Amino acid sequence: MNTTHTSLGPKAGKETVRRHNLSLVLRAVRDEGEATRAGVAARVGLTRAAVSSLVEQLLESGFLSESGKTFSGQAGRPGTVLKVTRSGPAGIGVEINIDYVSVCVVDLAGTDRVRLTEHLDNRGARPAEVLARGARIAARTLESAAEQELYPVGAQLALPGLVSGGTVRQAPNLGWNGVPAEELFAHALAGLRPDAPALPVRAENEANLAALAELWFGGLGPVRTFLYLTGEIGVGGALVLDGELLRGAHGFAGEIGHVVADAAGPRCRCGSRGCLEQYAGQSALLRAAGIDENAGAPGLAELARRAHAGDARAVAAVERAGTMLGRVLSGAVNLLDPDAVVLGGIYRELMDRLSPAADRELTARVVSGLWPPGSGRLRASSSAGDAARGGAALVVRSVLADPVAYADPVAYADPVAYVPEPGKG
Repeated sequence: MNTTHTSLGPKAGKETVRRHNLSLVLRAVRDEGEATRAGVAARVGLTRAAVSSLVEQLLESGFLSESGKTFSGQAGRPGTVLKVTRSGPAGIGVEINIDYVSVCVVDLAGTDRVRLTEHLDNRGARPAEVLARGARIAARTLESAAEQELYPVGAQLALPGLVSGGTVRQAPNLGWNGVPAEELFAHALAGLRPDAPALPVRAENEANLAALAELWFGGLGPVRTFLYLTGEIGVGGALVLDGELLRGAHGFAGEIGHVVADAAGPRCRCGSRGCLEQYAGQSALLRAAGIDENAGAPGLAELARRAHAGDARAVAAVERAGTMLGRVLSGAVNLLDPDAVVLGGIYRELMDRLSPAADRELTARVVSGLWPPGSGRLRASSSAGDAARGGAALVVRSVLADPVAYADPVAYADPVAYVPEPGKG
């Protein structure tokens, strides 16, 4: 019998095991908020002596801090309280969307420590100019972070389009095609910080990062499999399966905004007709409600005010969007069987008028019978679930997964992420 063997990789040596255990201890302290050596040992299944050695290394490297004493109520000496440090390595997330840029820095505990948001109309501008705008806001954010002794080890871009290999393959609402976003942003940021080490940059779809933020910081409780929709000028989507993001074979999974709701509907920027975005996107909602579709945030606030006040045209626009959302979502629910559907972005403020119409469609069309009226499985996202925070937290998780790689600032450069060559910033 012929047997084909695949490579299993090298066996784990002592150094590899220690690096794994350092991550284990650091993540245990982060998850608990504060812990003792004895508590960590009990949780991770290592001896007290082994944990003490690992904790000392993490303290010396600046990942943990200790203070005070805690009494367990049992015999023995009280233990010192361990916490992840509030300074040192951090992550920065940069969301560049159609009409705004939002940047935040997250520390090792996952706390949003610095945030800057500017409302900008990025439509029609050259990609390099838009990414340079984002880099300028990011540079100011990094200055504020440094004042708190926080030093992001990488930048995560969140972009509204199909992103693969650091390139935006297509972003219809920005008019981008084949834009090397990582490279352009990294060079712009390096040029603004000539005396600082180049910051590694990665790019990802903004809905994917918003879904991760919802998973890590939102109010989902035990839900680990859900479909996330973000309503902005476009409509983005992401699927999380058992706590893991489903990217698809090429990184393009989740483009629910371009699922056709009505084949005879209006022309979409993507070239198709009747996409969900043409009924439930920001511009479509404002236009249907009789509000200037370019009004941005003030227009959305006016739409919400009119809808809540019972204005007939605004109510009809929101309910029609809810119907189309429910129609498309029912197909996704039948196909993917999520525990919940989470609506973020502009939908969060419109849920009282939006969700009944969407719920009716889901109840009528989902074949499992698990979506009865008022099931609560269609829910608004939390205020913590935004793409910039998700991006920053994704950087932080790389630190938590291998703290040794980030113990020395010289080692901060991620070989997979884009780092501009010296002299080319």
